[in-house]
Amino acid sequence: MTGTVVLDPLLPLVVIYIVGALVALGVGLAIWRRLPGWWLRGLAGLALLAALLNPAVQSEDREALSDIVVLVVDASASQRISDRPAQTEAAIANVRAEVAGLENTELRVVTVGDGDGDSGTQLMTGLSDALAEEPQGRIAGVILLTDGRLHDLERTPALPAPLHALLTGQPDDWDRRLVVSNAPAFAILGEPVTLTLRIEDQGAAPQGDAFVPLTISIDGGEAMGFQVPVDQDIELPVDLPHGGMNVLQFDTPAVDGELTPRNNAAVVQINGVRDRLRVLLVSGEPHAGERTWRNLLKADAAVDLVHFTILRPPEKQDGVPVEELSLIAFPTRELFMEKIEDFDLIVFDRYRRRGILPALYLENIANYVRNGGAVLVSSGPEYGGAESIYRSPLESILPGAPTARVFEEGFVPQVSDLGERHPVTEGLEAMSPPSADGIGPGWGRWFRLVDTVVADGAEVLMTGLDDRPLLTLNRVGEGRVALLSSDQSWLWDRGYERGGPQAELLRRLAHWMMKEPELEEEALWVEPTGQTMRIIRRTLEETAPDVTITSPDGTETVLDGTETVLELEEVSPGRFEALWTAPDVGLYRLTDGTLDSVIALGPAAPKEFEQTIATGDLLEPAVDGTRGGIATISGGDIDLRSVREGRAAAGRGWLGITPRGAYRTAAISITPVLPAWAFLLIASLLTVGAWLREGRGRKA
Repeated sequence: MTGTVVLDPLLPLVVIYIVGALVALGVGLAIWRRLPGWWLRGLAGLALLAALLNPAVQSEDREALSDIVVLVVDASASQRISDRPAQTEAAIANVRAEVAGLENTELRVVTVGDGDGDSGTQLMTGLSDALAEEPQGRIAGVILLTDGRLHDLERTPALPAPLHALLTGQPDDWDRRLVVSNAPAFAILGEPVTLTLRIEDQGAAPQGDAFVPLTISIDGGEAMGFQVPVDQDIELPVDLPHGGMNVLQFDTPAVDGELTPRNNAAVVQINGVRDRLRVLLVSGEPHAGERTWRNLLKADAAVDLVHFTILRPPEKQDGVPVEELSLIAFPTRELFMEKIEDFDLIVFDRYRRRGILPALYLENIANYVRNGGAVLVSSGPEYGGAESIYRSPLESILPGAPTARVFEEGFVPQVSDLGERHPVTEGLEAMSPPSADGIGPGWGRWFRLVDTVVADGAEVLMTGLDDRPLLTLNRVGEGRVALLSSDQSWLWDRGYERGGPQAELLRRLAHWMMKEPELEEEALWVEPTGQTMRIIRRTLEETAPDVTITSPDGTETVLDGTETVLELEEVSPGRFEALWTAPDVGLYRLTDGTLDSVIALGPAAPKEFEQTIATGDLLEPAVDGTRGGIATISGGDIDLRSVREGRAAAGRGWLGITPRGAYRTAAISITPVLPAWAFLLIASLLTVGAWLREGRGRKA
């Protein structure tokens, strides 16, 4: 129980101040006049002021509150390597026992895991959250149980008590780490991109390994092995094998004694893009659709277009001297013999044989396709005649043979059943309003169709009059060919009868022929969102096989090589999908028995494994500012002692806490020192005493 004097004035303080001033004035006057009772007058004034202030004794019944020690346990990924989990459990037990031995002290244990995304160890954020839930007046000490590798030191809160650190790890810990310090997100196909690698040893690494093995694989393929120096930057030139996402994995084997193999590998994803797409457009004669092709190809800034129109065929003899013509001679040999491999796509627009391209050149074009090139034929009436380009060495690669019949009547192009599943034509019908009768697409008619017979292995994506082939594709060797059996696509571009998706159709067709990855008809890929994969399988078949996912090797939460089999569901014609949440970051391999794919989840180098050697260097400024200490768990158990506030709170083998003496008031009682009338009575008696003394003094 405690007692304090409190005041409960009967009048406003201003009035009491005035009364006090009058009392002081009266006493001063009595002293000046040398009245012998001045001191009695002063006591009477004080008694009057005491009556007005109404003093009372306040008594409190207090209950002592326990001190609180906060133990923040780092449970991030770097704390789950080597023997650190066992060290952590032993240290928690040690602190619990020490706190239990202290008088009137409680322990609060807070566990902090990995931060969201790749934010690393948010140790101080966890400490701030824990302190916000406890009364600051009861915090006697804070202990961080960690490896010292935190990533939010700037969020260290103001602490009312000593801060200590208990470090996991061993004095002889060492680790090997592979670092990719320079990797672009995009690279141009055909041009080497330089990556900067480094294999570094941290901690008490053994001496003697000047070179270590390094393996490199692309898209999960066969690994290539190299010997590289340790602790040196290595510049590695890489040529991307294909467009789209390329997944490069770098590995150095784990060595006995190192802390973890998790940072012995790095995954880099680089999107391969073409620098410039070179297209050769050869127009056999001027016609209404010629500008459509030119405008389409010129509209793409990534396309370098070389366009020739044959305005003066050999049979045209009008007597005008060649030197007086403002025409450019067709450089046939240069284009079709010397530089044909420089082009990604060759387009023949209503071209007919007129002796301009000899059979040798056309044979070279056929070989160009077999070796990986692409040829697109947009045909008109000439394709069905005697001068047809089909009646040349190109016959062996073209997907449709003309029957010599050309239909000159209106028809609405239709997407075939196969075309609804093919990436070139799937979804085209949705790009136009429905037809008036609600049956079929609502796009405009074409008025010419060259009848053809489909070659073996070719695919018909669109049909015309009486279901005759309109758009036919085929693969020949390593290359691709396409035949558009009409020259009327420009009607869609002009908006005739509401037009149609002409630009999108021709764009997709050209990009499919140039092997753009997003238009492959048989493809397996993954679209990641965080840890969730959207697995997509595109196929021309009616069903898609199950996909087997192989987990990354050496993760903390997944067994090495664990396989998961997923069944895909058809979401649109030719497109099958499944959602799956991966349990950990790393490189996942997917296969359906025919196609393979790889996907890297998470960062190429997680923060938790950038530095794995335990150290107190980062925490030292915060610890020293509270007179705390840093101790290692490997050095043995620590003792907790009570120290006075302001004293050093750490020593060899011990850490200190400062008791706070916090309490809770259970009851309060207030008792007046004297009633007001008693103070007034005392004041009156003192005043009478002063008069009597002064009266005797005057008689004397």
